[in-house]
Amino acid sequence: MSVDIEKIVDNFPKQIKNLRNHLKIIDEPLDVNLEIPHVAYIEVKKPDSKILLFTNPVDKAENRKFDIPVLMNVFANFEVTKKIFGKHPDQIADEIEQILHMKPPHSLKEKISTFGKLFSLKNIPPKRLNKKGKCQEVAYIGQDLDLDILPIVKTWPKDAGKFITAGQVYTQSLDGKIQNLGLYRIQKLSKNELIMHWQIHKDSSHFFHEYREKNIPMPVSIALGGDPLYFWCGQAPLPYGMFELLLYGFIRKENARLIKSLTNDIYVPYDADIVIEGEVDPNDLRPEGPFGDHTGYYTPVELFPVLKVKAITMKKNPVFNATVVGKPPVEDKYMGWATERIFLPLLRTTTPDLIDYHMPENGVFHNLLIAKIKPLYKGHAKQIMHAFWGVGQMSFLKHAIFVDENAPELTDYSNLTKYILNRLTEKSFLITEGIVDQLDHSSYEALVGGKLGVDATGKSVQNNINLLNDEQLFEKVKNLDEDILEIKQYFTDTANPILIIKVNKTKPMKTIFEKLKSLKEHIKIVIFVDDYMNNLNNPYMLVWRITNNIDALHDVWIEEIWGADATSKSEIDGYYREWPEDVHCDKDVIKSLSDKRIIDVDLEFLRKFQIIEFKD
Repeated sequence: MSVDIEKIVDNFPKQIKNLRNHLKIIDEPLDVNLEIPHVAYIEVKKPDSKILLFTNPVDKAENRKFDIPVLMNVFANFEVTKKIFGKHPDQIADEIEQILHMKPPHSLKEKISTFGKLFSLKNIPPKRLNKKGKCQEVAYIGQDLDLDILPIVKTWPKDAGKFITAGQVYTQSLDGKIQNLGLYRIQKLSKNELIMHWQIHKDSSHFFHEYREKNIPMPVSIALGGDPLYFWCGQAPLPYGMFELLLYGFIRKENARLIKSLTNDIYVPYDADIVIEGEVDPNDLRPEGPFGDHTGYYTPVELFPVLKVKAITMKKNPVFNATVVGKPPVEDKYMGWATERIFLPLLRTTTPDLIDYHMPENGVFHNLLIAKIKPLYKGHAKQIMHAFWGVGQMSFLKHAIFVDENAPELTDYSNLTKYILNRLTEKSFLITEGIVDQLDHSSYEALVGGKLGVDATGKSVQNNINLLNDEQLFEKVKNLDEDILEIKQYFTDTANPILIIKVNKTKPMKTIFEKLKSLKEHIKIVIFVDDYMNNLNNPYMLVWRITNNIDALHDVWIEEIWGADATSKSEIDGYYREWPEDVHCDKDVIKSLSDKRIIDVDLEFLRKFQIIEFKD
């Protein structure tokens, strides 16, 4: 199939047409099952990753060739993300800050400036067009309806099937007064059925319950492609009831142009590439999953509502957008960075003494936040912790660390960690309970779990540890318990060094922790991890593993020494849920892609990001 690259670039808005310089075209026929997603998963982990266009997607098992190319990794890097937004996200944050703190004008100059700002707000509300959209140039309805025409991907070997991973899900409340755009994974069941994985805390789920109470089918339209900013807006943490495309208008300085779906009353972007229309039967819930999600683990099978597809519409020359989620870093690293920067002023409306914050991608965002504040009184940091845990999507946050205005930059991880460790005492910690993300597996009860706040805004403390080197310390801890396999100490030049212990787990970690108290003159912070897939010399992935696997109510101990259990849990821990598996690429697929020179990675790269499973 011949693909006109210029037509594909024309699908992008004028602000980002120069993205072609960041586009990598792959003409080799590749399978939508594993091959295409694996290539994207490898690519996005490179520091200079590219947007990927797969011009010849196929399904080898079904002997099918697709006429629609696949576009992945659209938010490929920081530079691409800035081009998508048309400016640095900090500039957008500044514009929001100015509007939030707008004061009555006095001079003529101030009046003109204020009028200009207010006049620009006219572009915020989406505009409904009374005509067909570009996304409706081709329509499949009735007997022509077939989801198999779309190159929907299967990302992971143990996924339940093919999933739409970049669908913009448009829904509205039962009375039609509230519109919502969300991003949810969508499993393909058949030629005309999909499963909507909207989690219990999400707006679309709230709407669904309204329809279910009245036993009325719920209309849904799913858009793919068009301006990449639509996709980003779908994950923006706006308050309930605020349509996410309002943010699009604010950023673009032009109204999002919407058109009515052919078979329901949902409005979708005029320039989307593909739109799937349908309705959800409130009484039809079926098993969805497993799926390797953004936590880097497979999420369990649960019941979710089924969408009966009524129409598929598209441009004449569409592309099928997809994204890949899994172990960090992936595309959400760059999307999350933009969200983090843009929403800083809005967070300050509830926490005015917040200077800055950062959510590292290897903490999969909702697992770890580091914030810089200006502490004005005793307990100020803990007050802000509670404020964060009560604000929108921040309420899913599991671990929050606070530093003062004198701390290093929040992305200077090494020096920042030293700064934090030099200010910790027993009073620095706050452990509480609250809601957690539905995908969180560490909580001992679904949807509710422990939260850990750390106040590192105090004065520096003294190091009272009699340090031993790793060899000496390992000999001592090994004598205490044979399950200890390996250790490594980090930040030994601080007041509170960190000791990582790898174990062959045969009992609760609290048992070993109690034994380690006899070595309190040599150790202070102890973190336990399993033998499986944990390299103690890879701190990036250790942070991913540890922040994923801790429920602070059960797994953190602030006693004579401080401990955290980041091992996999089971009944021996009093944990009775199903502990999930890591996501890994298929080794044979990786080898085949490497042999074809589609990817170019070495064993060190595969190990560094735990891309494939290693037994040693």
